[in-house]
Amino acid sequence: CSSVIFCGESMQISMTALTPCLGRCSTVFGDSVCRGCRRFSHEVIDWNRYTPAQRDFIWLRLDQQLDQIILPLVTVKDAVQLSELLASRQIRLTDQASQGRQAYEALRICQRHPERCAESGLLLSAGQVDRVWQQAEQRLYELAVASFEFAWLRAAKFSSAG
Repeated sequence: CSSVIFCGESMQISMTALTPCLGRCSTVFGDSVCRGCRRFSHEVIDWNRYTPAQRDFIWLRLDQQLDQIILPLVTVKDAVQLSELLASRQIRLTDQASQGRQAYEALRICQRHPERCAESGLLLSAGQVDRVWQQAEQRLYELAVASFEFAWLRAAKFSSAG
C-alpha cells in the first residue's frame, strides 16, 4: 500500500503487484509455459497468492534466463541510455531487474519501434532487430520449456523416492 493525498486528505491505496505478464498469455490455450512471460502455468494462475519471496524467486529465474539468452545476442553499449529509454517508455521493472531483463525490454521496444534503436543503449541497428528478436524469443521459450520439464522430472524423482 502507498499513501496519496487526494483533495487534501491522505488515503491508502493498493499498488498493483508487478507481474512478468506481457499480455500475450498462452497458458489459457493449454501451454505449460507461457509464450509471453515464460512463467509456468501454475505460476501464472497462482501469482497473486504468492508471497513476495516466492515472486522474487520466480523473477530471479526469469532474469537468469534473460541474462543467459539476451546478453550474448545484444551488447549493452550505454547503460545510462538504456535506463533512460526504459524510463521514458514507463517500463516497470523490479528493483533487482538484471541487465538481461533491461536489454530485453529495450529490444522489445526496438522491435515495435526500430527508429528507437539509436537511443536504446544497445549495440543494435534497426536492420538487425527482427532477426535478433526472433532468435531471442525462440531461445527464451526453449530454455523456459526445458526448465519446466527439468522441474517436473525432479519432482517426479522425489515423489517416487518416498
